Parts: sequence; structure tokens; C-alpha cells
Amino acid sequence: MCHESISRGTANENIHLGLLVFPGFPMACLTSMIEPLRAANEISGQDGFRWTLISETGAPVDSSAMVRFHPSCDLGSAGDVDYLIVLSPPDAQFDNPRHGFGALRTLERHGATLGAVSGGVFLLARAGIMEGYVTSVHWCYAAAFADEFPHHATTDAVIMPDRRRVTVAGAAAAFDLALLLIERRLGAAVMTEVACWFQHPLVRGEGVRQKVPAPQVAVTSDMLPDPLARAMKLMSENLEDPIGIADISDQIGISPRHLERLFKSLTGKTPLVQYREMRLAAARQLVLYSNRSMREIALAIGYASASPFRSRYAETYGLTPEEDRRKVNMFRVRDNAPLPAVTAPSASP
Repeated sequence: MCHESISRGTANENIHLGLLVFPGFPMACLTSMIEPLRAANEISGQDGFRWTLISETGAPVDSSAMVRFHPSCDLGSAGDVDYLIVLSPPDAQFDNPRHGFGALRTLERHGATLGAVSGGVFLLARAGIMEGYVTSVHWCYAAAFADEFPHHATTDAVIMPDRRRVTVAGAAAAFDLALLLIERRLGAAVMTEVACWFQHPLVRGEGVRQKVPAPQVAVTSDMLPDPLARAMKLMSENLEDPIGIADISDQIGISPRHLERLFKSLTGKTPLVQYREMRLAAARQLVLYSNRSMREIALAIGYASASPFRSRYAETYGLTPEEDRRKVNMFRVRDNAPLPAVTAPSASP
């Protein structure tokens, strides 16, 4: 795998990160990038890293925690960054897409590595920036990303450097990326001390896969017994065209009765209920992060029509999919005005 995207900088120069924030960006992702770099400079006694907070227009931006940040410059003025990292929710858009996408392309032409953390990968993909590159997508956005960008190559690795792109699955993975940058700029000893400062016990590098919660179990999916893990993998791969429980049992080599006992003992649910909830979880991503109709979403998870889908959705989440979409749209505001629906505008600069 090419490591060019996380190996720039020499012993005599610092690495400059531009952190492009959008309304509702996850604040933890920002601090997870900055704090280890700040600590590395302090520990090493060098200015190995510097960073600039950027917004599209230079205006203040509220994070998801409703803490307001005041960027140092607008995107058009960020001309000398080594990395431009997008921090945003999945529905983020430029106010002026043509100008914003053009600014990203200009930075790329001037040598910057472009990247994103968590929901920021959606904006890069909408800009056409990730075509031909592999994208790390957080598991909670995987269905929505695949729906909007069905031809993009993705991975569940926590960090994915691919030439002059680097995508990261979440806040903890952003911390890991910062540690990798520290190691390659200031050495392993400084990186280790930074990790210990923050009591970060495990440095996850490239190729480490995300951990996904197993519903109703106090473990992650990689800790499940092999037959159960394989069954859940088959379920996740067959959301649109559901596979029968007997077929799942046959493929993993155990009886349906044994499979049901495994599921009930570890999840408290039957395989059928677990499967239905996985399909509904994927549907909820489309409800919240896409403009698809309820009928289209129902078909995407294997329902023949919207009516039974709505009923199951309300039974599971306590409100209809339409109510859920309206609820999240209440928080998509800027300057007290509703944001437009998510679209995928032209990537032409």
C-alpha cells in the first residue's frame, strides 16, 4: 500500500494541517487531531506541526456539541497546507459548491493531501475527490454512503491512506492518524510518549478494521463466536434481498436450531429478529442521510412496499420514518434558516 499521503515533511520543516469545518462537525474529531500534535511539539521541543482552522467563508462554525469555533481563514486563503482534512456531518454541503470544489482541486494541484474524518468523506465524494480512491467509511454511515456512491471503493479499515488521500473512520482513528504523523515526523519515541500522555493504550495503524457493536451484547462483533459472526456477516451482505435463516445455517455449517440457540444466548433475540433490526438500522441511515422516498428505502432493505416498512420502523424506533427525518431536519439549520436537502451537485470546478 502506498504511504505517500502520510509521509510528507522533513527534519527541517513542519507539517501544516488545514482543518476545514462545517456546521455540525464532530468536535471530538477536531480535538483528536490537534491535541496529540500539540503535545508532540511540546515533548520534542520542535515545531513539528502547525494547524489552521478553516471554514468555507471564514465565518464562525458551531460544532455538533454547539461549541462555536472561529476559523483563522476561509478556504480560498488556505494556500500552503500539506493536508486539508474535512470535518463535517454526512449531509454537509458548500454554500457555493462550484467555488468550494474548485478550491479543493486547487489545493490538490499545489501538492496538498486531501482527507476527511467520519462524515467528512461524504463531502469529498460529492466533490468527485474520491473517484478512483478507496475510502474509509464509518460503520454507522456505510449503508448511506454505499447508496449515494455505489461505485466508490470503500473499506472498514480505521485509517485508509491511498496516494494523496487519507480517510479516517472516527475521532479515535483521527487520534491514531495524528500518532502516525508524529512517528514519521518526530520519531517513535515521541509518538509513544504522546500516546502515554493521553493514556492511549493501542496505536492502530493502517489495515486495522473498525469494531462494530453487536446489538444487546457487551462485546464487539470481532469478539463473537465464529458461527455467530459469520451469520451476521451474511445478514449484513444480504439486506436488499434477504436470505433465509435456513440458508444462513446451511452456509455456516450448523443447524437452524443451533443458530437460534446461539443468537438467543448472546443477543437475547432470534436470528430473524436480529436480521430485521440490522435491515432497519441500514434503512435508518437512508432515512436520515438521503433524500430517497420511503418506498425506495423499503425496497432497498427487502420490503415489498412502504407500509410494512413504516410499521416495523415505528415499532423499533418509536416514530415513523417520516417523523424521524423531520426531527433530524429540525437541527439542520444555519443562521436560523433550514438547510437545503442533501444533494450531490456537479463536481466541476
